[in-house]
Amino acid sequence: MFIYIARHAWAHEFGDPRWPDDSQRELEFDGAERYMQVVETLAERGFEPEAVVTSPFVRCRQTADLISRHTVNTPSVTEIDALQPGSDFEQIAQWSNACGVKDICWVGHTPDVDQLTAALIGDASAKIRFAKGAIAAVRYDGKIGPGCGELYWHVTAKSLGL
Repeated sequence: MFIYIARHAWAHEFGDPRWPDDSQRELEFDGAERYMQVVETLAERGFEPEAVVTSPFVRCRQTADLISRHTVNTPSVTEIDALQPGSDFEQIAQWSNACGVKDICWVGHTPDVDQLTAALIGDASAKIRFAKGAIAAVRYDGKIGPGCGELYWHVTAKSLGL
């Protein structure tokens, strides 16, 4: 069973006057295209979430939709406030444990995705850097919670040659 943790794809720059409300900031066209290639490459290698849960921020929702559209299971996408900046690990874990699927993808922001991954592997002080568009897989058995899993892989577009 896997928890996939994804940082949103490449978005327009913070402070862009087109989005005075940062929660509405969108992905760049080229960033979305590049991320689609990341997801398709990983899908060919077994990246198959059954559900995607995301921050309600537009750039995360757009990233989650790309994951859904370009993976085998075409998983449903659910927005939860617990993945907004300042993520709430306990609420995300509760949602994930209750959703009834084994392979789940969490889409969020940095530094939260770094910290969520560290918590899953049992070392809250671990430094795991998520570049834009990075995805990690944490393998777990049983219930999702602190220290439940091991880091199985962590990739960036650059490491995939994209």
